[in-house]
Parts: sequence; C-alpha cells; structure tokens
Amino acid sequence: MGKVVMYSSVSVDGFIADEKDQTGPLFDWLLSGDVPLDDSGVLKVSQTSYDYIRPYWDQIGATIVGRHVFDMTNGWDGTPPAGVDHVVVVTHRGRPEGWYPEAPFSFVDSVEAAVAKAQELAGERVVEVAAGDVGGQVLAAGLIDEVRMDVVPVVFGSGRRYFGPIHAQHLLEDPDEAIQGNRVLHLRYRVRRQTLPAE
Repeated sequence: MGKVVMYSSVSVDGFIADEKDQTGPLFDWLLSGDVPLDDSGVLKVSQTSYDYIRPYWDQIGATIVGRHVFDMTNGWDGTPPAGVDHVVVVTHRGRPEGWYPEAPFSFVDSVEAAVAKAQELAGERVVEVAAGDVGGQVLAAGLIDEVRMDVVPVVFGSGRRYFGPIHAQHLLEDPDEAIQGNRVLHLRYRVRRQTLPAE
C-alpha cells in the first residue's frame, strides 16, 4: 500500500485557517509564479514549487477529509480536487441525499475506516489526509507515515490548528526536504514510529 501523508498549507504559527475559517494568504503562493501547476490556468507557481508539488500531486490516489471541509466546499460539486481519483469523507451523517450520486466519494464513520477505504481505493498510490481535526486524529491513531507542510510567512495568532486538537507528543524525523519557493517553504517529515521496549 502507498504512504499515508498529512498535508496542507499552514501559517508560521501552525494554523490552516483563522477563527472564521478564512485562509487569508495561505494559498497566495499558488498564484505567485509563472509555471502552470495544472490545466486550469489559474494555479501558477515558481519552478521550484512546481518541481516539488507536481510529482507529489501525481502520486495521490485518494484524499481523506472531514465533514466540515466537505460541507464548506459542497464536496467540490462532486469533482475531487487537484485531479485526485477518490475522496473519503469522515462523517457520522453519510452521503447527503441526492448529492451527486455518481461522484467518487465514500462516506465512513471513523478515521480508521477512512484510511482502510482510502488505501483500498488508492492501491500503491499515496493516501492524502487533510490537515486539521481529521488529520490530527489519523496521526494520533498512528496511521500517518509522512507530514508535508507548505509554510507561509503569516502569523494568524489563533484559528484552526494544523494538527487539530491533538493532545499527545508525536516525534517526527528530521525534515527529508526543506525547499524555498515564492512566499512558501515546503517541508516534508517522516513520522517517527514508536518502538516498544523489549520485554
């Protein structure tokens, strides 16, 4: 199975949105260059960011999000974002009645079920987990292999935390990559696996 990767753009002080769910300048870097990132013609980044982000995007087979993100975006009107093939939504409410019945979205009621379903759908490709509450829960469950952050030079002071309401310490390895783009620092960490003491 492919890696499970937690990912988002984030403020320097660790927030993915402010108290009103506004992302402010967190995604301005996606408009700050002259290299098209996808076919939309809207997203244009520096060559450095393109060389880092595009190969990663091409590896994603499924994305896991929470119901909050799904509701805020109306599930991207049934079309998974960034060319992803499948979206798995963690929710106790299930698929909304009449909502795009053919859309490649699955609805499950726990993060463990979400990871299992996403891995089934993604095969050998990457399972991406949106940062925030759901991402923090997947990390706390020991199911995240890698953390990717696009750190933007802004301080929010408060808001929605990258790791959500996580309450325990989790060690990451030294960064595998630290790449500076235009108005963004791309960081990638592997999650350090807990080793049990020998009996």
